[in-house]
Amino acid sequence: MTDPTYLPAEILSQAIAARKVSCAEVMAAFLDRIERLNPAINAIVSLRPRDELMAEAQAADAAPRRGPLHGFPFAIKDLVETAGIRTTHGSPLFADHVPTSDDLLAARIRAAGAILIGKTNTPEFGLGSHSYNPVHGVTRNPYDLSKTAGGSSGGAAAALATKLVPLADGSDTMGSLRNPAAFCNVYGFRPSYGRIARDAVGDLFLNQISMDGPMARSIRDLAMLMDVIAGPAEHDPHGLPSHPSFLALLDEPSGARRIGWIGDWAGHFAIEKEVLELCEGALGVFEDAGIVVEHVTPPFDPQRMWHAWLTLRSFANAASKRHLYEDPSSRALLKPELVYEIESGLAVSAMEVHEASVVRSEWFSAAAKLFEDYDALVLPSAQLLPFDAELRWPESVAGRRMTTYHQWMEVVVPASIAGLPALNVPVGFSKAGLPMGMQLIGPRSADAAVLQLGDVYHQVTDWPGRHPPRLEAEAHAQTHSVHG
Repeated sequence: MTDPTYLPAEILSQAIAARKVSCAEVMAAFLDRIERLNPAINAIVSLRPRDELMAEAQAADAAPRRGPLHGFPFAIKDLVETAGIRTTHGSPLFADHVPTSDDLLAARIRAAGAILIGKTNTPEFGLGSHSYNPVHGVTRNPYDLSKTAGGSSGGAAAALATKLVPLADGSDTMGSLRNPAAFCNVYGFRPSYGRIARDAVGDLFLNQISMDGPMARSIRDLAMLMDVIAGPAEHDPHGLPSHPSFLALLDEPSGARRIGWIGDWAGHFAIEKEVLELCEGALGVFEDAGIVVEHVTPPFDPQRMWHAWLTLRSFANAASKRHLYEDPSSRALLKPELVYEIESGLAVSAMEVHEASVVRSEWFSAAAKLFEDYDALVLPSAQLLPFDAELRWPESVAGRRMTTYHQWMEVVVPASIAGLPALNVPVGFSKAGLPMGMQLIGPRSADAAVLQLGDVYHQVTDWPGRHPPRLEAEAHAQTHSVHG
């Protein structure tokens, strides 16, 4: 049989169910691959002992099928609490933290039959779109080891690109499902706010800017994981109703007829020329499919949106991490970017938070009006190509100086601040061979329609399948030389 690591997740699930391949064989194949490739990219961290994982895989072979992920090796993002598996949040404060219970996301993935093998790397507390931290180090881009894999789901994206895992989860406040997916030539989907229930921890009303979501090498695999992790919970006041199978809905044709290309928003976003050119070239796929693509500048001031975002983001970070800042011993171990967020948030007044939410509400209304004319809006997923992995963050983009550590990620804010579904699709490679992607953004609750549109694109392009990273291609050649 084909090497299990090369099978799409949907096909792998079917093969395990039909007993064409055992869970033990699948586990061994992925662990062998991790052993070969992970040291170069550092995508998977806190990997559990092989003998424990093989024993669990053998037990899965003897047990009834639990769900579509039965026997799947799964590494969960290191911001998600996982019972019995070290969860560091990329912080020295949690370097030895081993939770006693799962967060809801991990619990749903386990319940579907997955075997949790370890974690995927992330920046400290998920801040910044570059996955490095003092506990586990830097995650490198599998297409160029001198470059970043992005973040905060950088470990997940790099692991997917090199087939160290069949599927991956991520979380997204400011593009963390979209930016690393673009940098690593895979798919990352930030669902509508409320589509995936949150844990009953802390505030569940004021902070509406962060979401969990799936990552994969195809839209069908992405939809398969959505079927596992999506759904409301009684404790979540914003949970959207249960949805019919996203995977089944991909069998229905996309109804998209018109797409709006925002580009750099009339010059507001600092975006490298080659990034814009790659995205504009990729839009031709939709035109060839009979979908009209038009350039559109939303009738909204993006500068107002950016200032509102700064307020809401710093307010959320200060609210959740203030206790670490107030203790001098823990404050000394916080990355400067988190100190900046907390101090900015502590300086914000209640009325400033209200005013920022008014701006958010006005943009949501303006976007809803645009969706009366367009089935999707499109923006680049990042403003520059993958940058040097030794940098903390890019201080300038396209000749324009960045005023904060995260302004170079501003292009993802329009979807995040309004809670809209946004899918990164790969758009190809730069002249230097570096990946890029663009966001397909839909109306709230139109998650299935966004995935259907993405599948139209994937069926033509399949960038992840047709253009694997060099490390991955070398491993494939080695596998065939051994088994040929």
